[in-house]
Amino acid sequence: MSLNIVVLAKQVPDTRNVGKDAMKEDGTINRAALPAIFNPEDLNALEQALRIKDANPGSTVDILTMGLPRASEVIREAIFRGADGGIVLTDRVLGGADTLATSYSLAQAIKKMGKVDLILGGRQAIDGDTAQVGPQIAEKLGLPQVTYAEDILDVKNGSIIVKRRLENGVETVKAPLPCVVTVNGSAAECRPRNAMRVMKFKHATSPSGVAALSESAKEIYSRRPELHIQEWSAADVEADPQQIGMPGSPTKVKNIVNVVFTAKENLRLENNDEAIENLVKELLANHTIG
Repeated sequence: MSLNIVVLAKQVPDTRNVGKDAMKEDGTINRAALPAIFNPEDLNALEQALRIKDANPGSTVDILTMGLPRASEVIREAIFRGADGGIVLTDRVLGGADTLATSYSLAQAIKKMGKVDLILGGRQAIDGDTAQVGPQIAEKLGLPQVTYAEDILDVKNGSIIVKRRLENGVETVKAPLPCVVTVNGSAAECRPRNAMRVMKFKHATSPSGVAALSESAKEIYSRRPELHIQEWSAADVEADPQQIGMPGSPTKVKNIVNVVFTAKENLRLENNDEAIENLVKELLANHTIG
């Protein structure tokens, strides 16, 4: 059974290693000060998609991302690992979107993509930690959803069997296709880049990225359609202007506290059980833990 699979991916600032320059004075993330990376749990989702593709010859895996034009970098990264292609949804009017506006925009893009059998995405993005976009897309498309997926056990006869990782254990559920599945970080790590695909697709980019290519790369890009990453605007997906970007975002941030942890003192421990026990007691006493 061949399947058309869409993986939702996001290019995010690497918030796992932040310093004093990570935030601007207005409380927003200083994206210029942080490297842009492939959202980690979206990579987990990509691996699940590629496993399904491997088990079902003729299946395709396409990446859908929304953001700045440079977000095509995550599509190229996914292609290096086995994806077939992708689409960047980018437009100035999409800027400032909260999860409601983001899910609407992505749902409109999925409708434009035509027949889709399975939509996969990471549980949440590390620059927001809301875990809302996947479920909201499912609601907007009228599709069943499975969240907290740790492993996709089988896809057959028009249904999918998924193992979910919950707070107090696991459960196995079955859902009809098409459906939306969000994948946990506890799922299998994504496979590494394939060296042959890196060489073949290293010049893959969207129309906005062509200008940055060298002259020789531009010539290669012009004669190889498989290097063309699609770029869609809000108009291309027939998005309602009142439901995208700032107009479509009811979330209002009332207050932001920028907290940067700095070390004021340090403690050297002896390599013995008594020192560890005393440290734990101290941490409990000042409520650092417990």
